[in-house]
Amino acid sequence: MTVSADFLAYVLEQLARLGEVSSRRMFGGAGLYCEEFFFGLIAEDTLYLRVDDSNRGDYTARAAQPFRPYADRPGLSMSYYEAPAEVLEDALELTEWARRSVEVARRAPPRERPRRPSAPRRRRRR
Repeated sequence: MTVSADFLAYVLEQLARLGEVSSRRMFGGAGLYCEEFFFGLIAEDTLYLRVDDSNRGDYTARAAQPFRPYADRPGLSMSYYEAPAEVLEDALELTEWARRSVEVARRAPPRERPRRPSAPRRRRRR
């Protein structure tokens, strides 16, 4: 899962109207955030946006493919779909699609992080 600096810069430029968008490198790709909401990712120079039942139909109507992170498990996908090329090339339309993905991220329940077991406390000697 890789992302070129040029493609990342292009996507960020296309999303400039969305507002405070940032990227973070992850597993060779990049995660996209608007404020603190993780709404998209880039892998293999392909943009994927977050979906749920409210916007999945937009992607399936255009035969967009879901993000499948594991080649050895093609049936496993995540809640991200490839942004169609014609959407990616139109900054206004991409901004609208991304805005809906940010709303999906806002509505999602927060993920609970597993708690690490704490180290045993040592008793002080007196």
